[in-house]
Amino acid sequence: MKTRYIGRELKYLETTTSTQDIARELAEKDAREGTAVIAGEQQSGRGRMGRSWLSPAGGLATSIILRPPIDFAYLLPAITSVAVFQTLKNLGVRAGIKWPNDVLIEGKKVCGILIEHGLTDGELRYSIVGIGINVNFDTDRYPEIADIATSLSVQLGHEVPVAEVALHLYTELENIYSRTGEPARIIDEWSRNMVTIGRRVSADFYGNRIDGTAEGVNQKGNLVVRLADGSIKEIVAGDVTIKNSNGGA
Repeated sequence: MKTRYIGRELKYLETTTSTQDIARELAEKDAREGTAVIAGEQQSGRGRMGRSWLSPAGGLATSIILRPPIDFAYLLPAITSVAVFQTLKNLGVRAGIKWPNDVLIEGKKVCGILIEHGLTDGELRYSIVGIGINVNFDTDRYPEIADIATSLSVQLGHEVPVAEVALHLYTELENIYSRTGEPARIIDEWSRNMVTIGRRVSADFYGNRIDGTAEGVNQKGNLVVRLADGSIKEIVAGDVTIKNSNGGA
């Protein structure tokens, strides 16, 4: 372990409901920043927008407790997805980021990220960064995700030690998190490695569907989409789908 604090305190569970739940319990008990939870398997893993996250044995399911200033919390999706991107690059895998924080390989999802916050009277007490990476399992065995997901072992043709992935991840996360004083640099790195930019997208935005071309990410982290009439919309949060050239998703 080469980190100073992320992953230095580590709780491992063979099986659990969700690492997010365990990390939240620890954060509420004032666990120090960087404390990490890893599960060999999750029974109730969850992702963004209330979706479930399939998390069988062979994957990396981890949640990390961070305590950023509230002014920097908006950077966490960028920080985390860039950390995953760099981790996969270190392992010899070429990936891309789909706004805001999915990581894809050849258009298929290999990593999901869920960020949750603990707030009291408007004060940010902690953030829980949950990361699920498909490491060593055959996605074809799971019909519900076979068409949309992949894993590192599928891409590389051999198994990858999950502990090695975690070590790379914690190191990259700490390196990038330490640069919160350089938000423009983080946003730029996030944007440069984003497969969403320049693509036709469909976004669910506050209950409305928006179709257009993703032109970039602004310094607030919002996705800038140009509509057919030339107007600009900023997507603050929501579900964005990249559309194929034939109009399909």
